[in-house]
Amino acid sequence: MGDEQDMEFHITKDMKKEDIDYIHHQLNNYNSSHFPEDLKGRFEEISLFLREEDGKVRGGLLGEIVWNWLEIHTLMVDEDIRKSGYGTKLLAEAEKIAIDKKCDFIKLDTLSFQALEFYEKNGYQVYGTLDHVGRHFKHYYLKKDL
Repeated sequence: MGDEQDMEFHITKDMKKEDIDYIHHQLNNYNSSHFPEDLKGRFEEISLFLREEDGKVRGGLLGEIVWNWLEIHTLMVDEDIRKSGYGTKLLAEAEKIAIDKKCDFIKLDTLSFQALEFYEKNGYQVYGTLDHVGRHFKHYYLKKDL
């Protein structure tokens, strides 16, 4: 067998779960080697749902705790019940979970036509932006220290 310098590598577009898991696992191992012991292996998905009495989902918050923060990926409330306080309640519940799990901050992102004012009203601060997203919008990255 030759060494890696003699090997030819190929880039493929396969979507095999075991290959995706391998990439995540390898990066996680590398990243974890740089974090303090008490933060290693800290990963937990957070899923909160706003339901009607019959169980129908009308909104929710999806995120994950990673090392010492909570990252919110999605916060959505059905359009006909927005501005009724449910988004704030979902966000407050996520913040309680983050505090209970000893997170230092929460981070999330939003587009200029989405919920920037909502997050700012709830104590989140912009730490970065990207212009020309979708050609016409701005992408905001926000953080809230706990």
